[in-house]
Amino acid sequence: MRDLKIELEQKRMQAMRVMKVKHPERIREIIRSQVQFLFMFLSLFCQVASEQVQYSVLEETEKGSFVGNLAKDLGLDVRELSDHNLGISLENPYFSLNKQNGNIYVNGRIDREEICEKSSTCVLKLEAVAHNPLNIFHIHVSIQDINDNVPHFRKETIELKMSESNIPGARFSLGNAEDDDIGINALQNYRLSPTPYFKLQIKESKDGGKYPELILQEQLDREKEHTLHLILTALDGGDPIKTGTANIWINVTDVNDNPPIFTQANYKVSLKENVPKWTSVLQVKASDSDEGSNAEITYTFSNIPESAQKKFTLDPKEGTIMLKEGVDFEDRTNYVMIIQASDGGGLVAHCNVEIEVLDENDNAPDVILTSVTSPIPEGVALGTVIALIKVQDRDSGENGEVTCHLRGLVPFQIVSSSGNYFKILTDSPLDRERTPEHNITIIATDKGTPPLSTHKAISLQISDINDNPPAFEKSSYTACVPENNPSGASIFHVKAFDPDLDRNARITYSILNSNIEDLPLSSFVSINSETGTIYAQRSFNYEQFREFQIQVKAQDGGSPPLSSNTTVRVCVLDRNDNTPQILHPSQGSGGSSFFEMVPRSAESGYLVTKVVAVDADSGHNAWLSFHLLQATEPSLFTIGSHTGEIKTARALLERDAVKQRLVIMVKDNGQPPLSATVTLNLVFAENFQEALPEMNTQPSDSEYQSDLQFYLVLALALVSFLFLVTVTLTIMMKLRKSRHPTFLQCFVPAPHSKTGAIFPPNYKDGTLPYSYQVCLSSESRRNELTFLQPSVPVAENILCNGKPDISLMFSEGCPFSAEKKDTETVSSLFLTSE
Repeated sequence: MRDLKIELEQKRMQAMRVMKVKHPERIREIIRSQVQFLFMFLSLFCQVASEQVQYSVLEETEKGSFVGNLAKDLGLDVRELSDHNLGISLENPYFSLNKQNGNIYVNGRIDREEICEKSSTCVLKLEAVAHNPLNIFHIHVSIQDINDNVPHFRKETIELKMSESNIPGARFSLGNAEDDDIGINALQNYRLSPTPYFKLQIKESKDGGKYPELILQEQLDREKEHTLHLILTALDGGDPIKTGTANIWINVTDVNDNPPIFTQANYKVSLKENVPKWTSVLQVKASDSDEGSNAEITYTFSNIPESAQKKFTLDPKEGTIMLKEGVDFEDRTNYVMIIQASDGGGLVAHCNVEIEVLDENDNAPDVILTSVTSPIPEGVALGTVIALIKVQDRDSGENGEVTCHLRGLVPFQIVSSSGNYFKILTDSPLDRERTPEHNITIIATDKGTPPLSTHKAISLQISDINDNPPAFEKSSYTACVPENNPSGASIFHVKAFDPDLDRNARITYSILNSNIEDLPLSSFVSINSETGTIYAQRSFNYEQFREFQIQVKAQDGGSPPLSSNTTVRVCVLDRNDNTPQILHPSQGSGGSSFFEMVPRSAESGYLVTKVVAVDADSGHNAWLSFHLLQATEPSLFTIGSHTGEIKTARALLERDAVKQRLVIMVKDNGQPPLSATVTLNLVFAENFQEALPEMNTQPSDSEYQSDLQFYLVLALALVSFLFLVTVTLTIMMKLRKSRHPTFLQCFVPAPHSKTGAIFPPNYKDGTLPYSYQVCLSSESRRNELTFLQPSVPVAENILCNGKPDISLMFSEGCPFSAEKKDTETVSSLFLTSE
């Protein structure tokens, strides 16, 4: 620093020696520019020493121009910029920050005169905010002036009235030119066109402005020249130099030897901002000892900035300064102007007027949202910073001191950070399911009288975490499925609800287990993992199983996932899908049973035979009813609608045919009902020899049988007779061996005691798929047939080569149960079953 000062001093002395004779004004300009340069250098050096981040940029720099690398100057690693989330304040539109490399670029047109007006230094203050961790850096960008403005006069033509009595040395104010630039680029000098009457002298005002004055060198002679034309040129110190001109017209008037005199050379007044328009600010007063027109004083602004000229007006007669537009302390704190008093003879006087603007609390605080975190996870820890705000007030003193608080009861609090920054922290737990969004209102209040407030609303979204497991409406469900359902049919739908969002609420359904042990669960049911629809993988049969249970799990997609279970009880409903099967009497190949023999002497109520049928369905679908569809003599027989017993309704008459043909229909109670029919051929005879011719006779319905059929019937009759004898002997032997003849004696096939009707896959009409208990009691007086559970293996063993195996039937069990009855009835029954 010391060497720099010595070098500058040497240059100054050398310049003065060269130019002290010819160019004294130029010497002063060079000295002034060097001092300014030294001041700027020292200022920059002091800023660097205080570790502030500072940059310098020329005004009117092209948009996108590089200013500096903020990351490097802050000592941040460029590779970690994305983690720090470095950003600059958004209220300054002139610069932008590249978050990838940390470079600061010019973002818009920078006009130093627009930003700082005539201020000698123009510094834009920025704040850089780095997150993770949160830090604030202050950046000062110095805007350097360039020579982009031309000096100009407020009036292009200056008209002066000069008395010819003015003696040499008289001074005449011309009004100054203005240049919006500063420093060496600002207005530096004036130049006057050559004239023998005047010379130009430049003076400086208290605010540093330069204004020219004409000095009369030679007395004017109105009779020689009554009008003079001069050209005044204003020059700045830029490179290249820019100039502005004004025409001076001088009218030579008669003698006026007393100029006006102001009562004060300097006027100073204080003015509160926001006073009403056209308020009287100040009145200047000047007097003139002359008389007549030479004593008539006119007040005008001689030197006034354009900004002040927009705010104030001057009464030319009274000298009263009026406010024509409101003043704002935040825009400008004082105004300086020069008032000129001119008498009628052209003599003028000047005074300085300084108007100081006093601050009022007329600006509410500004709340700037610097950083905000949204959405916020609902499980965030207490004390987490979710927003950073900047509060500023354009007023000064207590009017600019601001405090902040939050309105209403919210789970947040606001605390002061550093300077005019405030942080918003979480103050209580957040629950998205209860409140998915919080609208926070920040109230910033200054300490003025009366205080002013600003409200700033922030909307904060609460993001979801997986804190709620899926929930079913019920802990258990019951689904009813009709049997014979198609494979792949939907049988039930379960639905779970999760109050979480997105992936945390994405529910997947699965089947955990069931109470089915025989076959794999996947062969029975499956579930759609997305919709919860349960599908049947096979067709269910009510006769095989009637219900089963499965456990369904609903699991969400969170991390870690949460789940819940429910039980689904699947009931298989019976359908009328089985046609009644007629077990007795058995049918031949033509659909008719073999001949049954009925005694001619049978009285009314005689039990001819019993139609035995079963239905594999259950419930109403298995309720069977018996109906007599056709009969050779309908009045001769009756059938029990529920028992199937065919009895004589009356005794056989002479006119009745010996052979009777009955068509019996067995119908279940399903919807729609299913039915089966059997045709009975009855022969009225007292013995087999008597019935044989009738059996050999062709039926009345013209159904012709071959000779082979005749021999088959004959053989069947013989076999039945032998079968009857065997049965009779066996029953008698069993009754003799019994110690308790009063009890019911039953022949039960032990290996086949399970319940339920199961038809073998090779079942055909004519095959007897049931085994029966033959129960005999010596005490019974009536005949009653009881047909019990089916047994497939016995049914398969009863038929040997298409004919009944009598010995097997008596050893394994009887196909019917009967109380004590005559031998003929038993023989008839087994004959018909054959």
